[in-house]
Amino acid sequence: MKRALVTGGSGAIGSAICRQLAKDGCAVIVHANSNLAQAQQIAEEITAAGGSAKAVAFDITNADATKNALDEILTDGAIQILVNNAGIHDDAVMPGMKPEQWSRVIDVSLNGFFNVTQPLLMPMIGKRWGRIINMSSLAAVTGNRGQANYAAAKAGLHGATKSLALEVASRGITVNVVAPGIIVSPMIETAFPKEAINSMVPMKRAGKPEEVADLVAFLASDRSAYISGQIISINGAMA
Repeated sequence: MKRALVTGGSGAIGSAICRQLAKDGCAVIVHANSNLAQAQQIAEEITAAGGSAKAVAFDITNADATKNALDEILTDGAIQILVNNAGIHDDAVMPGMKPEQWSRVIDVSLNGFFNVTQPLLMPMIGKRWGRIINMSSLAAVTGNRGQANYAAAKAGLHGATKSLALEVASRGITVNVVAPGIIVSPMIETAFPKEAINSMVPMKRAGKPEEVADLVAFLASDRSAYISGQIISINGAMA
């Protein structure tokens, strides 16, 4: 049974990914930053449905705490599927953006990616099979007003993904980006009224977390073995 770690696994998209990977037969580790109770609830739901899951909590921006948590996880074996889903928004137009807004968003999405991914690489290489899926956003592909920090962080993941894909290609490991557009979540329901979605999205609806999870699960499978270094959008033809 392959072990999968999903950072930010307690959110709408993250939990859908955890559930789908568990359905596909993975032992899933549901990560949260501070909301361990939510991650535990998702893990319990997966277990109740016949899957294998457990919850963990650590701050991916803290390199030492992350390494300690990962060292403990690795005592049970290598992580072969890593979904770097954790990320935060702290939106403001650039003229009014505070330095801490810039730094915090970059820290979670980009430095957090390094802190989690780097310690897992050598054990994954030892297995000669691995899947790394980095969750990005339409904002990193097209830009978005008020999200220069978020777009910069996620666009940085694009370059890191392409470089890492080259480094591990001969070891049976693929590295890809999934860039969702407007996906159903509690935040989306307040930020994007139905009329706005109809005008913005050619398919005239928001995507479902499960649709994103299906794409991630495909990239995490044997069927995607020749796909690596790619940025794959899922956005209803927005771009």
